[in-house]
Amino acid sequence: MSSFKPQQHRLSLRGRQFHFVSYEGQPGNAARLQSATDPAWFMMSCGKRWAVMPYQAGQNGAELDRLFTEWLETHVFC
Repeated sequence: MSSFKPQQHRLSLRGRQFHFVSYEGQPGNAARLQSATDPAWFMMSCGKRWAVMPYQAGQNGAELDRLFTEWLETHVFC
């Protein structure tokens, strides 16, 4: 059983709300030709998710706000 606890973070930017969720990494599966993945943050919207950045335990809210804002400015508001 995994000890990973998914985290959620909400951010308001330019009058819009954004929802981010951390997901546990997955081991690779050679039989299905799937490579292993590391834990990561994803932006959730309209029932879909987009990879944002690697998950690092212990990041505080202010640091996440800064990192997510940089990502949004580069990938959403470009």
